[in-house]
Amino acid sequence: MIGILAGMGPKSTGPFVDNVVKQCQEIYGAKDDMDFPHMMIYSCPTPFYIDKAINHEDMKRAIINGAQKLESTGVDFIAMPCNTAHLYFDQLHSSISIPLLNIVDETIKEIPYHVKKLALLATDSTVQSGIYQEGFLKRGIQYIQKNSWQTAINQIIYKIKIGQLNEASQSWNTLCSELTETVDAVVIACTDLNVILETKQNHLYVVDSSTCLAKAIVNKYLAYQKSN
Repeated sequence: MIGILAGMGPKSTGPFVDNVVKQCQEIYGAKDDMDFPHMMIYSCPTPFYIDKAINHEDMKRAIINGAQKLESTGVDFIAMPCNTAHLYFDQLHSSISIPLLNIVDETIKEIPYHVKKLALLATDSTVQSGIYQEGFLKRGIQYIQKNSWQTAINQIIYKIKIGQLNEASQSWNTLCSELTETVDAVVIACTDLNVILETKQNHLYVVDSSTCLAKAIVNKYLAYQKSN
């Protein structure tokens, strides 16, 4: 059984589960209801505020508590569709006794080798933590960051969280036009943004961390099926 520790933020949970279902259809041709995996989904509210600094102890405590509750239901492994929460990956991993997929590692694997210049679209805390930049450096990818892009992403995430989806989509389209002029690709490292990713992207190549994790979940599930 797959364990999904979600709810960070709440609006991202539904689209992520839909993405896992889609990957089941695409990767191994799931069609009938019985073709799909058992999943336990725990929506875990956390003390994250777009306009406040993170209290890391409170955040870490909430996520570890959520992971342990999810483990207690009998899941075989856990995936956490929240990039910011991966700041505490090592502590979280050591707090449970089952495998925990890493969204950063899975995303870096999916960046095409033709990409030379890249932007990271994520919360301030994820960008400042550097959890992605080390992987970019190892791949020889030039990482480009602008304050104006970060301001725009912060505003888009905020609009999504308060339900202003049309406004968020408009701001997203404007940002995509600017990004296309500067970078080869962007890494979407905030699952809240999945709500608007289906809108126009102006031919911008997007590596979506949520989709990368969804693919990894399905492949991990298939590996368990074969071994059992």
